[in-house]
Amino acid sequence: MEKIQADINELNSQIQALQEERNALTNNNVESGEHDSALAVVEAYRRQARENAQLSAELKGIDDAINFLEQQKQQKQAYFNGKLTFSKRLAQQQEQLEEAKKVAEVHAQRVNELARELAQEIKFLKACADELSPMYWQVYYKPFITGFKTISVPYVRSDGEVWTIVNRIV
Repeated sequence: MEKIQADINELNSQIQALQEERNALTNNNVESGEHDSALAVVEAYRRQARENAQLSAELKGIDDAINFLEQQKQQKQAYFNGKLTFSKRLAQQQEQLEEAKKVAEVHAQRVNELARELAQEIKFLKACADELSPMYWQVYYKPFITGFKTISVPYVRSDGEVWTIVNRIV
């Protein structure tokens, strides 16, 4: 980014030098009186250009060089602005990402807390079921609760960058 800015500054100084040179060459050009018409001034410049073809060619060359350098400067300025905009946008996205990540961490901690509580409640329920099942079989001829082997609770874990939600069997 600094190199691009240095290039732009260099182009500006070259353009300024060429403009000063052009002004110096055109300083002693046509002098017009107060009452000269626009047509008379135009004719005077044309006459001077015909009389001094080398000066006209040099001025044309300077003008072309200034135009070329201006285009170069605009391209570099556009590239620089694009880079600057991209950098700002990236920094803003990183900020938003960090804020959202903090919110997600709070939710993940809450999920893990609820998972621990749920796992504990399921263990308590299983203990009740283990105690009630023999009597329940005697009265109703069927189990009280089934499916304890496949009960799982969600758990959020992270390796630092990627988060994973896994099911832990209770």
